[in-house]
Amino acid sequence: MFENQPKGLYALALANTGERFGYYTMLAIFALFMQAKFGWTESEAGQVYAIFLAVVYFAPLLGGMLADKIGYGKCVTLGFATMFLGYLGLAIPTGADEMGKIAMFAGLACVSLGTGLFKGNLQVLVGNLYDSPQYAASRDSAFSLFYMAINLGSMFAPSMAKWITNLYLGQYGFVYDASNFDPAYLEALYGAYGLCFGVACVSLIFSAVVYFAFRGWFKHADITAKQAKESKQEVEELTPKQTRDRIVALLLVFGVVIFFWMAFHQNGSALTFFAKKYTNLSVSGSMRIWFNIFSLALIALSVYTGIGTFQAKTGKNKVLCGVVTLLAWAGAIALFMNMEDPTMSQPSDFQQFNPFFVVALTPFSMLFFGFLAKKGHEVSAPTRIALGMLVAALGFAVITLASTDLISPMDLGNKTQSILSPNWLISTYFTLTLAELLLSPMGISFVSKVAPPKYKGMMMGGWFVATAIGNYLSSIPSMLWNRIPLMYNWGILIALCLISALVMFALLKKLNKMTA
Repeated sequence: MFENQPKGLYALALANTGERFGYYTMLAIFALFMQAKFGWTESEAGQVYAIFLAVVYFAPLLGGMLADKIGYGKCVTLGFATMFLGYLGLAIPTGADEMGKIAMFAGLACVSLGTGLFKGNLQVLVGNLYDSPQYAASRDSAFSLFYMAINLGSMFAPSMAKWITNLYLGQYGFVYDASNFDPAYLEALYGAYGLCFGVACVSLIFSAVVYFAFRGWFKHADITAKQAKESKQEVEELTPKQTRDRIVALLLVFGVVIFFWMAFHQNGSALTFFAKKYTNLSVSGSMRIWFNIFSLALIALSVYTGIGTFQAKTGKNKVLCGVVTLLAWAGAIALFMNMEDPTMSQPSDFQQFNPFFVVALTPFSMLFFGFLAKKGHEVSAPTRIALGMLVAALGFAVITLASTDLISPMDLGNKTQSILSPNWLISTYFTLTLAELLLSPMGISFVSKVAPPKYKGMMMGGWFVATAIGNYLSSIPSMLWNRIPLMYNWGILIALCLISALVMFALLKKLNKMTA
């Protein structure tokens, strides 16, 4: 699983892990922060949330175009600085007035611009490591590992947000209560959420230290097609027709995945509102283990060490991996036994399940598709993307089933109907994660392989533009939240995923030629 990978992959992955930890700590509470501070409805908060996500993922197109001219590393460095200023601006306390809104939007603008300079170009550096024939065969597995590292950072983010929130509220004699609208409580609540933005500042410093300390491991990959030509390095030459065909193929894929991201990014809006309004946040019995992030982390660790027990090449390493696996499980159980029963969860807690499942399931995904490849049945990246759309539809079928007998949000108003087991949302996140593992890392790998050399930055940015459009469209379920029954809301997402899957299957022959 970790064999035949350049060490530059691990430095870039770790740098991205820190940045994503801060970003997702902020994102876990962002919609709730706006509701608490400005009194916005689910529709209003969901709209701003979606616009922010859209801009964050649109900006890499501009960042990629700039990087194709001045260099990927320079843009990553500028991204660090700009994001830091944005998170710092968000973390500074302001009033719940117009100036507070202006300060928030200014901070969001800096975060968006900085992410655009950082995110796509870091992934281009990863892809460039695999242009070498020595590592070319490991490209897909590399992006699976890189994607796992991203989610390792985001896995801990909701728990960090929860810990800060509870600690801050406790200083004022409050505990989290989704139905408490007392002004003093809300002021303390959005003050707690504001501290979560400060976490992103600290995590960015960590990422920057890793990036610059280990730059020597990947410095050779920080070269554009223009720079390679000037230094007389070998660059893949494409005819105008080949360039055009590749760009068209990528645009077709981008068009399809828009609807996946529209559906998938309900985690911070509609699915969080569902957790807040309909899910029983008092968790008891064995279910509690899902709400202890350190138990989950140890379980995820045991997956890797458990597989290492079978894959290790020496008896000593097999024993070591086996012992660590047993200790990880013992630690997870001990942490679980010391939890309060019942344990009170928060709506943002549910956002930790997707990254946990990504981290825990990535090795199984790699082993499964690696096994098929060895048997001569390799599944191409475009095929996996198409399958991912089908699985995403199945994920929303789960939450649709859970919504069958629930009161519609438009009839529920400010009340809650907290009757559903957390299992429904956990199962939904599990299924959506399976879809994500099929689609997202393979999509990034596909772009890095197919993109014409002189347009690598721009094409990687194009992937994020598709994500941006999907993120903005993700506001539609929030806008419809108080207007239509829940099952209709989820039904729209199911239909879009199914239609996109059919389109992708129709394009497979053309797309598979690009990766042959």
